[in-house]
Amino acid sequence: MSRIASIFRPDYKALIAYITVGYPNMSTTLEVASVLSNNGCDIIELGIPFSDPLADGVTIQKASYRALEQGITPQLCLEVAYQLHRKLATPLVFMTYYNPVFNFGVEAFCQAAATAGIDGLIIPDLPLEESTELEAITRKHYLDLIYLLAPTSTEKRIAMVANRSQGFIYLVSLTGVTGAREALPPELEGFVKRVRQKAQQPLCVGFGISTPEQARRVAKVADGVIVGSRLIQLMEEDATLSSLKAFVSSLREALS
Repeated sequence: MSRIASIFRPDYKALIAYITVGYPNMSTTLEVASVLSNNGCDIIELGIPFSDPLADGVTIQKASYRALEQGITPQLCLEVAYQLHRKLATPLVFMTYYNPVFNFGVEAFCQAAATAGIDGLIIPDLPLEESTELEAITRKHYLDLIYLLAPTSTEKRIAMVANRSQGFIYLVSLTGVTGAREALPPELEGFVKRVRQKAQQPLCVGFGISTPEQARRVAKVADGVIVGSRLIQLMEEDATLSSLKAFVSSLREALS
């Protein structure tokens, strides 16, 4: 069993947090990761900045742009992962796009990620039909390749992802990009139920979750909650990270 899979256990709801590596700077990334780990986050997604983050909304796009302006590269992200792995017990996942992986070299990237202590990869722009090579390489290096499903996913695609996703399945709560939202779609529960009929893996819901109340609603039907944009907003609003700490603690309490 992978470190990611071991997080999911009966009657426990996982809290997964996303941050962009290097935003607003490297030292804050390291500090925020510790805050997340110490206040109830079970898995940390480390976003590798990319110039064309097509799945992301304004908040994460801006964070990626600022990080790239400061010279953040996949190599620096690997170094950050290594530092975090040495001091935190929390599993780490890279959230990235395929272009940085391809340019780094697929085999070289996976080997470096595993050496740095990364436990899994999420690559939203990689078509399932074209992921055979990466899937084989990630398995070789004991990395979970986590696939995404959207409310628009066909029954055939759901079955394919259920057959191949490792660690958990990332359910996109709505059609669109990442970003904090005032409300989640009413059809969310039906979507999760539809996937549950075909998948044995834990199901985690992301995109749009920005309040403890929303997290509690998701936790009634899913195995984990993924939060990103709201965390970045709180980092911007309060540099002391006190607001971030309080928010993460409130999410953990809502899930418990």
